[in-house]
Amino acid sequence: MIIAATLAILVVMVLAIIRGVMGPSLYDRILAMNMFGTKTVLLISLLGFVMGRPEFLDIAMVYALINFISVIGVLRLFEAFTAKHNGKVVEPAQRDL
Repeated sequence: MIIAATLAILVVMVLAIIRGVMGPSLYDRILAMNMFGTKTVLLISLLGFVMGRPEFLDIAMVYALINFISVIGVLRLFEAFTAKHNGKVVEPAQRDL
């Protein structure tokens, strides 16, 4: 049962990476990377349970905090970028450097 759960988490992580690469908008990409981080926390917790190492839960919680803060930071950066360009959403390939 634990092997099935681990494989399911890995499949969802692969799907999240695919959505992150092929996402139609920046928000879809950010959401996919947030989902990948959440599934990584689940995978670390599951591995800690299987290996009998409860300190993996501490590592998973730190990773969850880093994931949350980085998503907020990217969203704030994107908000500042769109405000600079008069509210128009500019895809990364179209922006001027």
